[in-house]
Amino acid sequence: MAAGQTLGRLAFVKMHGLGNDFVVIDSRGRGAVTTPALARTLGDRHRGVGFDQLSEVRSDDVADIALDFWNADGTRAGACGNATRCVADLVMADLGRDRLTIRTARGDLVAVRAADGLVSVNMGPPQLDWDQVPLARPVDTLHLPLPGDPVAVGMGNPHAVFFVADAGALDPAAHGPAVERDPLFPERTNVEFASLTGPDRLRMRVWERGTGITLACGSGACATAVAAHLRGLTGRRVQLDLDGGTLWIDWRDDGVWMTGPTARVFDGLLDPAVVGT
Repeated sequence: MAAGQTLGRLAFVKMHGLGNDFVVIDSRGRGAVTTPALARTLGDRHRGVGFDQLSEVRSDDVADIALDFWNADGTRAGACGNATRCVADLVMADLGRDRLTIRTARGDLVAVRAADGLVSVNMGPPQLDWDQVPLARPVDTLHLPLPGDPVAVGMGNPHAVFFVADAGALDPAAHGPAVERDPLFPERTNVEFASLTGPDRLRMRVWERGTGITLACGSGACATAVAAHLRGLTGRRVQLDLDGGTLWIDWRDDGVWMTGPTARVFDGLLDPAVVGT
């Protein structure tokens, strides 16, 4: 994994999980470098590198690594499932391991290598009480008082899941921004649109808080699978087909496990002038 600095330039890795793309900065053994301004600069697809989220890897005294997540608008993200899988793939390769513990704002997560080159991560138990999501006031999280009757699920970040007739035909940009900033969500929310396409199979599209439309969202897939089971649409093991590909979700007793592919696209060096933004 590219790490540290070369001639004052900060190294990074560009990765994606189903087209949900990330910049990964390895800060192990030194201080964290990411600021809101740096995240915004790097997240700009025209003037920076471009990403859906930025992940910064840090050393931890207990877990194998710690992870911080940033959105493209410079705000912090509490969880990012696909980025967690991508970083886990890199670090497991570095350490020659098939299992990893990861400290995040969501809590301590476990990632493991799965069959066929896939990576699984336990995203922890879903947060189903209104104050855990969080919501602004006590409401029934299974039937939010919003048009479209969404379900609220917390996965370390908030989600509003809408079940629609044809998620593939729906434009998330036409509906997502208003829901993201609805007063019911004090920290804003990610917005998922899903439709049942077969037994324990869903088609999903997503509008991500602080980023917009993305090709995939790991925590959103977990939230959608949980919401679908709670609504009686599926069992606890679900296949989700997203714009960028397929994830497999398994809501077990110890948490919501997500399995899918990862890809390392390229390594790069950030100019000191950019890092000092």
